[in-house]
Amino acid sequence: MSPGASDSLLKWYDRHRRRLPWRALPDETADPYRVWLSEIMLQQTTVATVGPYFMAFTDKWPTVNDLARAELDDVLHAWQGLGYYARARNLHKCAQAVADHHGGVFPDTEESLLTLPGVGPYTAAAIAAIAFDRPATVVDGNVERVIARVYALDTPLPQAKPRIKELAAVLAPDTRPGDYAQAIMDLGATVCTPRKPACALCPWRSMCAAFAAGTQELYPVKAPKKEKPVRRGVAFWIADDNGNILLRRRPEQGLLGGMMEVPSTPWREGEWPDDGRPAHLDDHQELPGVVRHTFTHFHLELKVIAAQADGDTEPEGVWCPIDRFADHALPTVMKKVVRHALAHTGRAV
Repeated sequence: MSPGASDSLLKWYDRHRRRLPWRALPDETADPYRVWLSEIMLQQTTVATVGPYFMAFTDKWPTVNDLARAELDDVLHAWQGLGYYARARNLHKCAQAVADHHGGVFPDTEESLLTLPGVGPYTAAAIAAIAFDRPATVVDGNVERVIARVYALDTPLPQAKPRIKELAAVLAPDTRPGDYAQAIMDLGATVCTPRKPACALCPWRSMCAAFAAGTQELYPVKAPKKEKPVRRGVAFWIADDNGNILLRRRPEQGLLGGMMEVPSTPWREGEWPDDGRPAHLDDHQELPGVVRHTFTHFHLELKVIAAQADGDTEPEGVWCPIDRFADHALPTVMKKVVRHALAHTGRAV
């Protein structure tokens, strides 16, 4: 790679940088809060999806101190649709840590940023570079693709990640580290795309081994995907005498932690589980069909049983009128359960 690689990329960036809601303009100073918030939101989510959520969050909670004072339920509710809800819980914890232990000011080094809840090596490097212009090696999926193509790396992901980070560190300059980090991510997002990369527009075209060989779309090499297992469970659509539906909060730790749910059995591979059924149910019936949802590591199938509470025992949870479901932070899978139950119990969806 030419010593002038970073210079050519920065010149390209100065002409073609993306205008994003969280990105400072050339004559502005980056706001660490907005950088941090955007980086957490962008994990495993697209820029197009994040934009409206970012604007809604910053309108409601303009500073990290505002977010720290928010109720967790409000944060989870605002997060609905972004998925990976552990990020939302850690977002709230991190805001509280910055407010309580750092005087509402984000620390400015990778080492100190790594002490914050929910901030891993990538996020710490991105904040240090973009918010504080500190030299750091920032490697996201876009950067992995660029580096893998430039060097025509045959090692498949994820095994190639350490080598990619080493090569990315060699390229990263000490000058304008924040702009460089955003430039290489922009290059991957807009030019060096997964399919049909626009190589004619790339400032690194002459230095790219994959382009020279005409094999751009073969990189990065990816290991074969493992087939996702199927887990099964039973959800219980429990109504009281007034037609309210029982919701309960999931444990803070684990999948969908802290979110509200229609009560269900544990989700396991194999046969449909018969444990975890709430006690004291009257007049129950299994609704036709199955609710299906796919998580990162498994597929889920849920049967739904509609039942009437017997009135003698107060179950754990809250009774929610059907027209007030929007008041609660329900994950997407539970919204599917709600729609399925409403469709099969004769109520409007």
